[in-house]
Amino acid sequence: MNIQRFNAPTAREALAKARHAFGDGTLILSNRPTATGVEVVATAEDTLAALDTADSFANRSQDQSALRRDTLPSMPESSTPVEDDATQLAMSTLSFQDYVRERMLRRRHESMTGTAPQAATAQTAPARAVTEPAVARQRPMERAEVQPPVKAVAAPRPAPVLAAPQAPAMSRGIENELHAMKALIEDRFNTLTWLGQARQSPIQSNLMLKLIRAGYSPTLARTILERMPEEMGATESVRWVMDILERNLKTDAAAPAIHEEGGTYALVGATGVGKTTTAAKLAGLCARTHGPGSVGLITLDTYRVGAHEQLRAYGRMLGVVAHLAHDRAALQDLLSLLGNKKMVLIDTTGLAPNDPRKRSMLDVLDLPGVNRLLVLNAGGHGDTLDDVVSSFKSTGVQQAVLSKTDEAAKLGPALDAIIRHQLLLRGVTTGQKVPEDWESADAAKLVRQSMRAPAKSAFDPKPADLDFFFTPASTTQAGRLDA
Repeated sequence: MNIQRFNAPTAREALAKARHAFGDGTLILSNRPTATGVEVVATAEDTLAALDTADSFANRSQDQSALRRDTLPSMPESSTPVEDDATQLAMSTLSFQDYVRERMLRRRHESMTGTAPQAATAQTAPARAVTEPAVARQRPMERAEVQPPVKAVAAPRPAPVLAAPQAPAMSRGIENELHAMKALIEDRFNTLTWLGQARQSPIQSNLMLKLIRAGYSPTLARTILERMPEEMGATESVRWVMDILERNLKTDAAAPAIHEEGGTYALVGATGVGKTTTAAKLAGLCARTHGPGSVGLITLDTYRVGAHEQLRAYGRMLGVVAHLAHDRAALQDLLSLLGNKKMVLIDTTGLAPNDPRKRSMLDVLDLPGVNRLLVLNAGGHGDTLDDVVSSFKSTGVQQAVLSKTDEAAKLGPALDAIIRHQLLLRGVTTGQKVPEDWESADAAKLVRQSMRAPAKSAFDPKPADLDFFFTPASTTQAGRLDA
């Protein structure tokens, strides 16, 4: 008996291989999933006649049971084709035996009585009824793997049902690939459209290059320029862009200065951004306005060598006592002790965004009435500033201070991060002098300073490099601009 196995990545391909080998009279014996795809066992309908001249079905069933017990994972090389066929039949289920017996009896009855095809079709129901008890005795895995088809002699061959279990998974995979391809095509078309418009409009192209040279991200630059009116000239367009930047750079210009407003502030941020110096400047400004007795200084920095001594030295210079808190309980006691102060400043340990100690430090500061003041280095890289802002972000309005503006070659990356993350800028530090090097946040002044033509640099892009800086506009970070 000619029984073959066909392996393919999908059931459809395996069935195609079987039909190619046996033609239209292909009979599927079993199918099962494998590590590489699907395995189908098939034979031709004509070879079923060989079962009629072989041993009786009872003897064959006994031989198959023996083969099930004695078959090893790998068959001996000396096995004959007949033994191979018997082994392959033994690997099928008992329902196949019942199905073959019923089919042979039906064919013999049709050849003797000349029954019409319609009658043969009607006899397929008993065949299913005979196989049902056998299927019920199978193991659950065998019932799922073997599905012998029952069809009429003269009726058209229906589509194989073996591919149905694989169809949902295949459909989902193809659907996901099509969605990904659609998104990629739309992205590329948007890119080409934007670049085509930029090349056709020299003003828009020059403004994009100017913003990128100033340190602003391509995402923010494109979001702004997409809303620029087309009829504007060169001078008007520059003013319009700067006006949009000023309008979206949130500051406390309409409110009292932070040292006049007072409150409890914990200065947080990465290492080396100037938190201790900024705390000393704010304490000096408050002491100058309301007297030294109106200020309280607390430090949580127990990791850095000399951190407490640095803040204590600033306190002696200002006439303010600096206290040290080791844990949350000590911080609560000190806050209760300094509750009558106009301003209480908490200097914290500088930690990297991925430092595991950051979470415990932020938990210590999670107290009622304690506001976080994020200190950002104006000379930091755009990606670094994004990481810091995302790491130290808190609920509500996120307040920030821009430090070391005198050391920054470009203010664009810092202003870009403040605009996209919707931070409230409370002040700017311009040097190391305490408390003189402090300025209130002036959006117009900062934007003008950021848009000044920088000195020639190896990192400045050229007009031909505009394509490499193109990125799709982000609707979550840059889509909330007030135009």
